[in-house]
Amino acid sequence: MSLSMTGYGQSVIDFQGYSVSFEVKSVNHRYCEVVFRMPREWTCFEDSFRRAVQSRIGRGRVDVFINREHSGDNADAVLNHARVKAYLQAAEELKAYGIEGSLTAKDILSLPDILVSPRGSLPMDDNGQEAWEKALLGGLNEALDGLLQMRSREGAFLAADIEHRLERIEALHREMTELAPTVPEEYRKRLRQRIEALDDGSLAVDEHIFGMEVALFAERSNVDEELTRLRSHLEQSRKLLHHEGPVGRKLDFLIQEMNREVNTIGSKANHLTLVNRVVEMKAELEKIREQAANVE
Repeated sequence: MSLSMTGYGQSVIDFQGYSVSFEVKSVNHRYCEVVFRMPREWTCFEDSFRRAVQSRIGRGRVDVFINREHSGDNADAVLNHARVKAYLQAAEELKAYGIEGSLTAKDILSLPDILVSPRGSLPMDDNGQEAWEKALLGGLNEALDGLLQMRSREGAFLAADIEHRLERIEALHREMTELAPTVPEEYRKRLRQRIEALDDGSLAVDEHIFGMEVALFAERSNVDEELTRLRSHLEQSRKLLHHEGPVGRKLDFLIQEMNREVNTIGSKANHLTLVNRVVEMKAELEKIREQAANVE
């Protein structure tokens, strides 16, 4: 089933005195690009987080936001004296730039990492890091579940719209297949009518040359190969929409190929109705291209 590259998921976990929230957003991108925004001491887990995301998402730009707050029951939170001193020193240094003012207790308490909890701080021993990594990966995967559900719903809508437009192109293809063989005969009739209209009795029409002219036109305007390839591309596009895994690049390639075949038909077919069908087909292909740009 086709997946959209647009999605959103979130989750919250409580672990060792902290409430950790996860937000995962994804948008269109040519490759799989993952960007993390999280507390600095958790950057040691970035590689495992990245592998977790890339194992479940094949394509798109994915932004992962991880934030932490002390849980409401974290009564043993104490001041981070080193951080308080650093903020106060920074405020004092700002005065050298002409910035006046002082920090109140309320201001200081609202700053990041002012309150810490002995049981809530990230342990630096191997066992503690392993416990945090496992807990954080669980929260990340829960957020990814929500993201993939939205991508699946969006992908179903995209696939339905693309299939509808493929049906329209197939209907146009059938019309073009029926019209193509009649083009040389219509040209022969028009050419005969023109010669007869110009003939004042002094023209000697060589039927052999006349037949060669019609045959050359039939060869130049023959679009059987293009129509055959176009039908094959349409069938492959339908199969891709129901294929598991990333299909966006393959679908984009097939759309380019279909556009190429349609352009060739338009340049070769010296027939008004065929040219009109080509214009309609190109319009539908452009709409499919816009939708396929969001397929994983």
